[in-house]
Amino acid sequence: MEEFTKEEKHGLYKAIHSRRDVRKHFTSKLIPEEILSKILNAAHHAPSVGFSQPWNFILIKDSQTKSRIKKSFEEEKNRSAQLIEDPKRSKYLSFKLEGILESPVNLCVTYDPSKFGPFVIGRSSIPEAGLYSVCCAIQNLWLAARTEGVGVGWVSILSNEVLKNVLDLPDQVVPVAYLCLGYVDEFASKPDLETSGWLPRLDLNDVVYFEKWNEKEHPNWKNLQNFMESNSDYA
Repeated sequence: MEEFTKEEKHGLYKAIHSRRDVRKHFTSKLIPEEILSKILNAAHHAPSVGFSQPWNFILIKDSQTKSRIKKSFEEEKNRSAQLIEDPKRSKYLSFKLEGILESPVNLCVTYDPSKFGPFVIGRSSIPEAGLYSVCCAIQNLWLAARTEGVGVGWVSILSNEVLKNVLDLPDQVVPVAYLCLGYVDEFASKPDLETSGWLPRLDLNDVVYFEKWNEKEHPNWKNLQNFMESNSDYA
């Protein structure tokens, strides 16, 4: 089995820790098709339940299509703002939460449960495993893009019905992610919503339990607990 070098390991963890959900700082520089192909190929090599590969990737440059998607974003953002009380509502509305028109490439990643027929190994007990597979592909794409210096932003404030209509999706196909891709001036040192104080970064200790739900300590895992407290970066 081929081992990863120390430098290769560092590069992987660097991509993971420096990946950002990019909404601004897009430049007009076009993504070379060779680079875009590499990024898509990385996504296509994600793990999938029953090797079903249930994803498709719809690439979008057309300005009219982008404008229709942007309109859906504005409508959904204003609708969701009604769920928040001021002053948080005003703060929410002030955020830059997408780069649909600014990014040179938009990409819709979809889930098709009908690929390879109705039976997929591993999906009969947990039907959502197909959707989880698509999310794995999106993460592969995101990390590959980061290593190539390409920013990616996931626009989740959208109507799936609008996406299905605008992109002519078949009835069984589900839009999972609408992504904005492009080179950026910078990758922020922290996520925008963390920097703005919207939500804090949780410590690893806050989200890991041992053996059972809400168990924060266990003798079987004492060494791991010590490492978790001391190892918080990729360096």
